[in-house]
This record gives sequence, C-alpha cells and structure tokens, in this order.
Amino acid sequence: MPLWTHYYTPSTVAEAVDLLQRHAGQARVVAGGTDLLVDMRANQDPPHEALVDITRIPDLMQIQDHGDTISIGAGVTHTQIVKSPLIIQYATALVEGCGVVGGPQVRNVATLGGNVAHALPAGDGTTSLVTLDTEVDIVHHGEEKRVPILEMYQGPGKSLLDSSRDLLVRFHFRKIGTHEATAFKRIMRPQGVALPVLSCAVWIRLDETLQNYADARICIAPMGPRPLRITSVEEAMIGQPATDETIAHLIEVAHENLNPRTSAYRATADYRRELIGVLLRRTLLLAAHRVRTGQIVPEIGA
Repeated sequence: MPLWTHYYTPSTVAEAVDLLQRHAGQARVVAGGTDLLVDMRANQDPPHEALVDITRIPDLMQIQDHGDTISIGAGVTHTQIVKSPLIIQYATALVEGCGVVGGPQVRNVATLGGNVAHALPAGDGTTSLVTLDTEVDIVHHGEEKRVPILEMYQGPGKSLLDSSRDLLVRFHFRKIGTHEATAFKRIMRPQGVALPVLSCAVWIRLDETLQNYADARICIAPMGPRPLRITSVEEAMIGQPATDETIAHLIEVAHENLNPRTSAYRATADYRRELIGVLLRRTLLLAAHRVRTGQIVPEIGA
C-alpha cells in the first residue's frame, strides 16, 4: 500500500495552506521527513491522501537578520543553523543544541520547524529556543498569528498545530545584547541511543560590573510533558554574584524544586537529579565566560 497518493511542492505559504484545506485533514505537512516518514513506515502513522512539501517555499528556508532580532524559517535545517555566523554570534545555544541532533545526514535534512511541530519535550533545539524567549508565526485554524514557543506544546508529542491543517511558518527571537550570552549542554546515554538523559540551555545577562546576575532564563529538559522555564532558579539568581558559591546554591534550589522521573529509555531519577547540578554548573560558567571575554565558539558535543 502506498504511503501517500499526492505529493505537492507549493511555492508560497498561502498555496500550502490552500492545499491543506483542500484535502480537509487528509494531507500532512512534510519538510525533512525524519519523523513523519519513520512513523509512516513503522505503521505508527497511517497512509495519507497527500503530502505537502514546504521546502520549495523560499520564505520558509531563510535565516534573516532584522537588526535587533533574528527570524528562522520553519524549513531551515539544523545544518544551516549550525553553519550560520549570525546564529553562532547571537544565539550560540541554538547552534549547540542543533549541532547534537542525530548525525550529519539527519541534520542535513531535519528542520527546526519539524523539531518543534513534533512537540517532543526533549527536543534539543526547543530547549534553546525556550531560553531565547522565542515567538512562533503559525497559521492556525486558517488564521495567521504569533505565539510564544511554550504555547506550541500541549503535552508529550501533542502540538498546538494540527499538521494536516495548520502550518508553522517561522521563529523570531531577540539577539543577545550587551553583557548577555547563552549556552547549551546535554548528556546522552553512552550506549549510542540518540536520547538525551538531560539537556540544559541558559541565557544570562550580567550587570555593568560583569560580576552579578542581572537576568536569566533557564530550560532543563526533559523534566515533564512539556518544555518548561526553571523559574525558581532564575529568580534565585537575580542580583547574586556569578560565582561558584552562587551556582552551588542554585543547584540546591533546583534540587528542591525539580523532580525528574525514572525513564526506561534515559536513566534513573536519582542519576538524572545529579545531572541537574552538573549541567547547571557547566552552562552557567560557560555563559558567564562568554560575557566576560566576548569569545564565542560553540561547543558542540563537548
């Protein structure tokens, strides 16, 4: 039995949305296909009347500099992000997150939009997008709108979007500014299974003296059915010196407020709990180093 009957390559967002509406829930959006085609071949996703390939829509394939902000089209691949000087300079954590997704062959075709549309709480790109305070342009129920990244996640694998009717268009976030930096780290199972035991992304701003935390956003995942900001730790940082002693206290706060569960595919709850401190320390130290030195070299796989 064929997995689909019709395959479309629209050249505009309007044309793509029209095709989805025309097939009335019997079509699916596809870009890299690294999730969709695997699910279809494993019979976890039924055959579809049509696939709507968005990779021929120029607006969805671009990384754009808008002065203070950056936009990334939903069809941009992880490899494009990793190689982008703009993203390296102004959203380093996203480069580090996208750089550890799968292998080179996967990153060459897998898209950031697909990563988010699949709505898995452990997505490495998502973890960084949360700390960048990203907003997402979507076409939802036929209406164009912009929503915060966290609204895209309704539960594990459950997206705000219906991929047979709706469309993710692009991401927007502000560039890092003066005294700001980001960082991402993850720890994987050593057996080579491509699942993070735990990942952490941070965005920080230091004060004028470069000695104290002025603001912060932190995401540690997966910690629940949806990606979440770790607000208890963020609030405990403000006004505190960016030192080892403060980080030790922040780890205590995280342990008091976070309760990772045991996962048969990742690790035990106790082990993942220990990793919270390891990842917080690594990312906060790296981000502060980047602020103080101005040296930004993505650490992919380190």
